[in-house]
Amino acid sequence: MILKQRLKVPPPIHQFSKTLDKNLATSLFKMLLKYRPEDRAQKKERLLKRAQAEAEGKTPEVKKPIIVKYGLNHITYLIEQNKAQLVVIAHDVDPIELVVWLPALCRKMEIPYCIVKGKARLGTIVHKKTASALCLTSVKNEDKLEFSKILEAIKANFNDKYEETRKKWGGGVMGSKSQAKAKAKERILAKEAAQRMS
Repeated sequence: MILKQRLKVPPPIHQFSKTLDKNLATSLFKMLLKYRPEDRAQKKERLLKRAQAEAEGKTPEVKKPIIVKYGLNHITYLIEQNKAQLVVIAHDVDPIELVVWLPALCRKMEIPYCIVKGKARLGTIVHKKTASALCLTSVKNEDKLEFSKILEAIKANFNDKYEETRKKWGGGVMGSKSQAKAKAKERILAKEAAQRMS
């Protein structure tokens, strides 16, 4: 962590230090929780009901559920096919190379993306320990208004500022001792300049 502060950090990596603000992140996670995929118990129950219905001779109509998609390869495919409506990326993926190209791909395909704190937090949504990225392909009609507001805010914070973040380097912050030395040196130089002027 100290190294990241001291050394110059290139823009593609530095952009992961700028995460979504707390209020917007809270409303985003509330939205994502509505579209959690089923866990093992729910899947077992669903399959049991389906098997019972088939045993009785009924053919249950199967509707494809609207859920949060996860898995890097799957998300990449959805972005490339222009099916993704929102991509959520974790800021602490290790190694960072796994997701460092995702913002550029999202911008190229004009898909809203955001960077949030904590891969573990993303993992809880999809019943995993961690998740490097999540994606929503569609939402229910009753959530469309709220979802569009979230998308607007995310676009303003990330997609529209992409060019700005693409040029912004990070790091290069000296330690307290070095800063004190630099300030002392500046004071001496200023004093000498003032003496020359008088």
